[in-house]
Amino acid sequence: MTSYNHFTVPNQFVEAAGIRFAYRKFGQETGIPIILFGHFRSNMENWDPAVTNGLAKDRPVILFSNAGIGLTNGTTPDTVAEMAKDAILFIDALGFKQVDLLGFSLGGFIAQQITLERPDLVRKLVLGGTGPEGGQDMLTYIPEVTRVATNAVPVLEDFLYLFFPQDETSQNAGKKFWERRHQRKTDLEPATSPAVMQAQANAIGAWGIPNPAYPRLKEIKKPVLIANGYNDLMVPTINSYILFQHILNSKLILYPNSGHGFLFQFPQEFVTDVTLFLDQA
Repeated sequence: MTSYNHFTVPNQFVEAAGIRFAYRKFGQETGIPIILFGHFRSNMENWDPAVTNGLAKDRPVILFSNAGIGLTNGTTPDTVAEMAKDAILFIDALGFKQVDLLGFSLGGFIAQQITLERPDLVRKLVLGGTGPEGGQDMLTYIPEVTRVATNAVPVLEDFLYLFFPQDETSQNAGKKFWERRHQRKTDLEPATSPAVMQAQANAIGAWGIPNPAYPRLKEIKKPVLIANGYNDLMVPTINSYILFQHILNSKLILYPNSGHGFLFQFPQEFVTDVTLFLDQA
C-alpha cells in the first residue's frame, strides 16, 4: 500500500488531447482501480475521506477533476456525452485497460455514459444518488438546487439543506462530514467557476428530459450496484429503482433516514457494501 491517503496524496497531472487533467491516486498499489466521479459543482475536495480512505484499504483509488474543473484546464462541456468523452481520455491517458467506476449524482450520469460508450473499459459500476437519462421528476428540483448552490464557494448550510434530511441526527451527520472533508490542508483545488456551474446545469437539464422508455439501460451488461438514500430530493429516489428495474445485472441498496448525501451520512456502511460488491467474483 502507498504511504499516501486522502489527506496527504499530492496532486498529479496527465495530459490528453490538450487537456491537463489533475488527479490523486492512493491506496493499494495493485488491483483494479476505482475512479470516482462527483456531484454538481464538485471537485476533488468534495469527497468524504471516510469513503475514499475506506475504499483505498483494498484497491487503488483515483480522484480526478474533469475538463475545466479545479486544477484541470480546458472547458467544461454542457452535455453528459462530452463529459464522458473527456473522462475516457483521462482514463486512457493513465494506461488502464479496465477500471471500476463510482459515479455520484451527476457523476453517475457520466459513469453510465462511459459504460455505454466503452464497455471494454469498465469492469463494475457503482451508481449513487443518480438516475437514468430521461428519469422521473429529475428536473423538478433544478430551480431550487441552483438557487441554493450558487454561492461562489459552497458553504455548510448549502450541503445541510441539499444533502441531508432536516432531523437532528441527519444534520449532525452532515456537520461531521463537513469536518472530515476539510481535514486536508494542502494542495487544495479552487471552487468551480460560474461557467462550470452553468455548463453542468445545462447537461443535467438535458439528461433529465423525461423519456420513460429508458432505451439504453438494457445495454448496460456490467455488474452494477445502485445505492441511494430513502428520500433523495435532488435526484428522486424512484430513479434508483428505475435503474434497478432496467439494468439486468444490478443490485439496489437504500439507506434509512437519509437523502442525497447518504454515502456521507453512512460512510462506513457504504464502504462495506461497495467493497463486498467489488470483491465478488
